[in-house]
Amino acid sequence: MSEYARHIWLFARLTLREAWRRRLLWIAVGLSLAFLALYAVGFWAAHRDAMREFGDPGNLFAQTFVSTFTMIGLYAVNFLIVMTTVLTAVGSLSQEISSNTIHTLAAKPVRRWEIFVGKWLGHALMLAGYTGVLFGGVLLSVFAVTGYYLPPSPWQGLALMLLEGLVILSVTLFGSSRLSTLANGVVVFMLYGLSFVGAWTEQLGAPFDSPTAVDLGILSSLILPGEALWRRAAYLMQTSLARNFGGSPFGAVSVPSGWFVLYAVLYMLAMVALGIRAFARRDL
Repeated sequence: MSEYARHIWLFARLTLREAWRRRLLWIAVGLSLAFLALYAVGFWAAHRDAMREFGDPGNLFAQTFVSTFTMIGLYAVNFLIVMTTVLTAVGSLSQEISSNTIHTLAAKPVRRWEIFVGKWLGHALMLAGYTGVLFGGVLLSVFAVTGYYLPPSPWQGLALMLLEGLVILSVTLFGSSRLSTLANGVVVFMLYGLSFVGAWTEQLGAPFDSPTAVDLGILSSLILPGEALWRRAAYLMQTSLARNFGGSPFGAVSVPSGWFVLYAVLYMLAMVALGIRAFARRDL
């Protein structure tokens, strides 16, 4: 392992250790288990009553019900991923700079980009584990109740939801290298709100052939490719009938293309590069 890799892994482990010390991981795991338990019980009760009405669980309406309820759980998971990512990473650099504890790290024979990348990697590992537990927990709950249902393209959906979290993480760490913790949190949440409203504007405007609404939605997605990634994930993980319900968080009339996914990856890398540059130039 090279010297650069050792330094990056060191700061990644320090980030994980700090999250453990501050009990962020404990809280995240505890609340995740509580959410999954509540979701499993709610789905079991709803599925039992619905099957009394639909009769055959193999008919199209029963499958659409299961698909929609699955997407409700995954939509909540997507929201939790975004919120948890921002709240855990928003002060990762700014708090250490304001408290002068960053001097302990920056004074050692390491480069600032190694500190930034190490912190990004540590948060990314936490995000991947958190996303996997919640995503897998929802699908396992649905499968345990139904005995047969798994959404189409689950791996693609998981990858897109993880990518959305990594995009938000990269933007948050970039902001943390330049702004105070409070200002960074406000900016990131406002950007995500813009992305959310823009995506809804596009979805509601597309059925009425409103080019202005669609263009505004596309523009907001380019500013922050967050909610649009969920739209593509939701489209891929739904049945054909459920996809027709585009005017909801669980469907999509205007679906982002594969090129948009590539744009989101490049956007994430650009935010990491800008964060490294900003942190290297910041007066500590």
